[in-house]
Amino acid sequence: MQRFLVEASYTSEGVKGLMKDGGSGRRAAVEAAVKGLGGKVEAMYFAFGASDVVVILDMPDNVAAVALAMAVNAPGTVRTRTTPLLTPEEMDQAAKKSVSYLAPGEAAGRRR
Repeated sequence: MQRFLVEASYTSEGVKGLMKDGGSGRRAAVEAAVKGLGGKVEAMYFAFGASDVVVILDMPDNVAAVALAMAVNAPGTVRTRTTPLLTPEEMDQAAKKSVSYLAPGEAAGRRR
């Protein structure tokens, strides 16, 4: 499973729906959608500021995460931003990878 951070902001129509359904109703809707894609909601919080909702999901893959994002964004009542999350161990693996990269403007003999 891959983990994702989803930040969402409601439009004015979305806020009306939230007021009608309540926070628990929205959580149930999110959990059902995620479960239908083979995933799990790890945490869900309502907030104020740049994001109205913050959700951490375990999803089977990127395709499932994008399918969820499209379904949630399609009605136009919510706008989401989905960020893949990595564990410290995954960062350790990435740091150990050898990458040959020539930065723009660097001569072939002056690699970093």
